[in-house]
Amino acid sequence: MKILFVSIILCTLGSCTAQIKSTSSDSISPQTVDVVSSKVDEHYHSYDSIQEPSISTGSVSNGSLKNGRIFPFSGNNFHYFDTTSYLADRGFTNEKVLKTVLEAYTELETLLPERHFCIMECSHKHGGKLFPHRTHQNGLSIDFMMPKLKDSKPYYELDNLGAQHYMLTFDENGNYSEDKSISLDFNTIALHILELQKAAKKNGMSIAKVIINTSLKDELFATENGKVLKTSGIYVVRNLSPLINAIHDDHFHIDFKFD
Repeated sequence: MKILFVSIILCTLGSCTAQIKSTSSDSISPQTVDVVSSKVDEHYHSYDSIQEPSISTGSVSNGSLKNGRIFPFSGNNFHYFDTTSYLADRGFTNEKVLKTVLEAYTELETLLPERHFCIMECSHKHGGKLFPHRTHQNGLSIDFMMPKLKDSKPYYELDNLGAQHYMLTFDENGNYSEDKSISLDFNTIALHILELQKAAKKNGMSIAKVIINTSLKDELFATENGKVLKTSGIYVVRNLSPLINAIHDDHFHIDFKFD
């Protein structure tokens, strides 16, 4: 099921290869990798001057986006996961969601200065169906790549696979199927979600829903930050269909809402 989902994404983007190439060993983080080509930079600047207020209409599963904001392809401690997806106009959000996420990354840069994060698919510039996603339609949904560890240290080599990252599989304990020394960093995932909620509140928003593979919730809530997350009131899904559950072991999805 997961292979089919990723194959559809790749075919939709018209590319079966990652567009961001790793040029380093696992001791070098993506901060040192030049992921911003002139074409990507030109694409970003063709949209970054929009001034009109963003309007998110309808729901995340049946909606549209007007005057959306393009997500910067990279920043001090983050980058967008796939060049092809970005150039296909799949990296747009409501302006308040963009402000929220950027403010959260600024705070995370202080809290975890050694950490780098990856944004995955957002919404189309006009919203609507973002095939094959069921949601992501009104600029209030974003996929966030799971941060990882290898032998208990931050690990980034799997972050540069582009859309093929969606094909990675992790077991119910968060261990990578191809190498058990690589695991999901649940404590950082929980902190990431908490900081997104904190920033959202400052912008008149909040997290409506967190979608993550339900088999991973015990590991997530067992961490120091996970315990705070569990009692925070942030809704983390309890039940998912087998397909949706299977594809959310490598990333977590967040729907935002206006308060």
